[in-house]
Amino acid sequence: MRLTMKSNNKTYDYFDAFVELSEYSLKAADLLVETLEDFNTCNVDKNIKKMHDIEHTADLSKHVILNRLAKEFLPPIEREDIVNLSENIDEVTDSIEDVLLNINVFNVRIIPSEILYFANIIRKCCKSMIEALEEFQHFKKSKNLHSLIVEINDLEEEADELYVNGLKKLFSNQSDPVKLIIWKDILNSLEKCCDACEHVANTIENIVMKNS
Repeated sequence: MRLTMKSNNKTYDYFDAFVELSEYSLKAADLLVETLEDFNTCNVDKNIKKMHDIEHTADLSKHVILNRLAKEFLPPIEREDIVNLSENIDEVTDSIEDVLLNINVFNVRIIPSEILYFANIIRKCCKSMIEALEEFQHFKKSKNLHSLIVEINDLEEEADELYVNGLKKLFSNQSDPVKLIIWKDILNSLEKCCDACEHVANTIENIVMKNS
């Protein structure tokens, strides 16, 4: 895990910065899976604090990119693309934090296996996102970038299917309106994480098209 960004004029690398920013998303996903695998309500507040620290540090890292961009004479890709990609990566981390916050707000006591499986898909998405961003710097020569983008899209489709099946199961087996609202919102927040990863993949693909 990179702890600091390159920030002087000679060594600053936006592509490295994108990878660093995405690593916070994976760290958040790891914490989410860890929390749900060994779920204990006594640990939720502590893990929310850890999650917020990850999210806050990611925000600071994003601001480093944007502050550097404000002083940049000739960035390697268009300014708008750097801003959009930075914000989209950061949105992944924010979305993962929202899942844990929802679980806490709704006072969830037991984590169904489907929810844990969903969290693991999110983690896979984050790993593929990092790999795609590592390849992004060499997009003109990379032989793997396209397949990594497809991999993220495939994982998002798997998440969509899990989301739809989860809703169907929920409304088929649950009659308590409060529980319906709780689990629908949690499923929505999980699905949003994979959507956010796909937005990153789509942004990368759009930038590559513009610069090819």
